[in-house]
Amino acid sequence: MELGGLDPAAARSTLEEQLAPRIAADRPIVADDVEAVFSPTAAGIELDVPATVDVADDQPLNPWTRLVTLFDERTVDPVLTGEDTALTAQLEDIAAQVDRAPVDATIAGEGTDLEVVEPVDGRTLDREGSAEAVTEALAQGRAPDVPVELPVDVEPVDVGLEEARRVLEEVVDPALAAPVTVVSEDGGTSAEIAETAIAASLAFTPQEDGELVVSVDPAALQEALGDELGRFGTPAEDARFEVSDGQVRVVPSVDGTGIDPAQLAEQLLPVLTEPAPRQVTATLGPVPADLTTEEAEALGIREEISSFTTNISNPNSGENIRVVAEEVDGHVVMPGETFSLNDFTGPRGIAQGYVEAGVINNGEFTTAVGGGVSQFATTMFNAVFFAGLEDVFHKPHSYYISRYPAGREATVYYDSIDLEWRNDSDTGVFVDTAWTPGTLTVTFYGTKRYDIESVSSERYNIRQPAVREKPQDGSCRPSNGSTGFDITVTRIFRELGTGNELRRERFQTRYAAEPATRCVEPPPAAPGPPDGAAPPAGG
Repeated sequence: MELGGLDPAAARSTLEEQLAPRIAADRPIVADDVEAVFSPTAAGIELDVPATVDVADDQPLNPWTRLVTLFDERTVDPVLTGEDTALTAQLEDIAAQVDRAPVDATIAGEGTDLEVVEPVDGRTLDREGSAEAVTEALAQGRAPDVPVELPVDVEPVDVGLEEARRVLEEVVDPALAAPVTVVSEDGGTSAEIAETAIAASLAFTPQEDGELVVSVDPAALQEALGDELGRFGTPAEDARFEVSDGQVRVVPSVDGTGIDPAQLAEQLLPVLTEPAPRQVTATLGPVPADLTTEEAEALGIREEISSFTTNISNPNSGENIRVVAEEVDGHVVMPGETFSLNDFTGPRGIAQGYVEAGVINNGEFTTAVGGGVSQFATTMFNAVFFAGLEDVFHKPHSYYISRYPAGREATVYYDSIDLEWRNDSDTGVFVDTAWTPGTLTVTFYGTKRYDIESVSSERYNIRQPAVREKPQDGSCRPSNGSTGFDITVTRIFRELGTGNELRRERFQTRYAAEPATRCVEPPPAAPGPPDGAAPPAGG
């Protein structure tokens, strides 16, 4: 069959030479102010030359088809093949740059330097319309350098710029013009809410009718005031746990009296637009404990679930162990909570009471402030192990340290190496630490779930230490080194009462061989020329 004066073979050749390259070429796309590149090849779109020739005069029903004039005498309906999933994926990549939620005009800033934040309309890429725009551009054979405009749906904001400016002028500026004094009902106690605290507690909520509503956030106000509100009334005391003779009991909570931040926030808002001096009268009310007696009792902390002890051999390390043990002692890890030793203690430096002690750094024995905390990590890790709690992350020492159980120990270094474990039980875990100059014990209390058995393999893949020579400069200390090895420790979970095995968990550890050190005398210095003599000439 002839096509525009061309036989099928010539028609195929013309399509392949003139139209196919245009369809396959990458081309720029524009969606609002976003510019990107669309790749028809990546989208699986290409010209089906044989099908285009075959359909000839018939308008195909294929959704990838558009009209294009290639020949002098007639119009050809090209057939484009495509794969919806690939096209959708590429449009979604573009949409990730285009789509955004509307951002209402608001007020924000640092400290008391608050200013208007301009609104930004939301927008969404029209996926279906974009697919049509792309396929139409390809089928029409447009030049690859002509941008394809993709349709975008715009969602206007609720709160505009003028409303935010009004709120800044009428509410915010007066609010930050002076502090507010809080006075007790008897006038005997007072505290000041500074401008910075007012600014930190202001909240701005956009409304669908275009209004920007100003309020005072009670939680932000309380945080900004810090201990200021503690002057009023008596503080509440949380319930806590106490261990005596191996038994744990709940020490009841005590409710206090004080200022309710929510009530103070309501009192504060109306006076913020008044001129100075400004004052509110505080009304004291009951302040419940954060952890009540009932809540503490419901945590199920009633019995010892694990305990582990290690021996302390170095006084400096022992001091660091004492500091971290004292800090962690009494902490309750809630059900589902993950405990991070680094997050809990924060930096472990001189300012926090730590001293310099031995550490292993990059395989070398040296000293650093906070050395020895790894012994606490090892002791806690074993308490986690035998309580059947979830090990999230731990890192064994690079060299085996004989005072620890092989394959069941952990090192930490703030803030690059951590000990993390999760309380995957339905009850709380109370951490009790006991320190003496010679020992550290970490005991967990909660509700016992398992009997845990630890089984260690024989040591395998034994590696002999290398020997390194160091000049005896007064600081070199000879050592025999130690062998390296691999070991597998299996944690076996057994059912309480029956002893039936429930599951196993394996911990594989690889210890490097600690190099032996041999101190050698440095070679004698080469003798110099006699005084007054010239050095020998070079040969």
